[in-house]
Amino acid sequence: MRRTSFRVLIGVAGLLAAAFVIYGPTTVPTSASIRPVPDDGSRSIKLASPGRIEGQSETIDVGAATDGVIRSIMVHEGQKVWRGQVVAELDCQDLQSTLPVATAEAESLVQARARLMRGSRQEERDAAAQHTAAAKAVLAQTTAQFDRLKGLADAGEISRASFDAARRDRDVAAAEYQRAQRNEALVNAGPLMEEVAKADADVNAATDRIKLAQERMNKCVVRAPITGTVLRVFLNKGESFALGSPRPILTVADLNGRRVRAEVDERDVANVHLGQQVRISSAAYSGRTFKGTVTRISPMMGKKSVLTGDPADKSDRDVLEITAQLEDSANALPLGLRVTVEFGN
Repeated sequence: MRRTSFRVLIGVAGLLAAAFVIYGPTTVPTSASIRPVPDDGSRSIKLASPGRIEGQSETIDVGAATDGVIRSIMVHEGQKVWRGQVVAELDCQDLQSTLPVATAEAESLVQARARLMRGSRQEERDAAAQHTAAAKAVLAQTTAQFDRLKGLADAGEISRASFDAARRDRDVAAAEYQRAQRNEALVNAGPLMEEVAKADADVNAATDRIKLAQERMNKCVVRAPITGTVLRVFLNKGESFALGSPRPILTVADLNGRRVRAEVDERDVANVHLGQQVRISSAAYSGRTFKGTVTRISPMMGKKSVLTGDPADKSDRDVLEITAQLEDSANALPLGLRVTVEFGN
């Protein structure tokens, strides 16, 4: 009985081995195992690799430069936007109040500096000049009185006390005249260098505060980074956006053309070059192919990001990223579509 079972097992194993030899494995060939096949009789396929369809630009995640609550979304999915166009706004009412305050402070400091540079008012200068003229007149009068009494005092016709009083009046008038002259010079003098430097520093600091407030306000406005089409809007009015969140506000891409990003196995990198013709196909478009030209070859190897789902496809090998520009006939292909990219000779 045991011998019979053993013979049956050997027979089954032999049948499986024969089927494997006749029909071969059922896995899809990778870029390193594909053989050249004719292409409409005009060329052969050198290798094939997996790829994904992209727009004329990569898909760009658009977010704000600060955390906040969405106040408004100004675009919708499928809408074309222009570079710099406002697509969303955050609620930043607390920041909106800082800008008028900073502007008012700056204007006040600018006027103070202008007042400093202009100096005293004309009325103050006229008053100082009049005061100097009055003090000069008083000095002239007291000096004349002193000179007259001095002669009388020398002749012994007046008392020494009267003469001393006249001299005191003259000295007081001279001191008052000197004080009036110094006051007039001070009124007419320009600002000190350190006063001008301080005024300039105050104005510059106020201007910087305005710029800072404007920059904070600008962070609340979300603008389109490129001219393209809105692919998807992730957040709505009232929802919160955070810089650390993995979810952007929306995504955009340039859909004026189509590119394919292919990943060539490290064993086949010598078989690709710039200007090389490619042909792409997809199970979703059975029987149709789209042509293109290699426009960019990455300068360094990387890890796979396009997985074929084939168990025989090893994901631990390095790949070289190739970008090919497709013809206009491929513009209807959806972004992200997984395709097979065939490279010609």
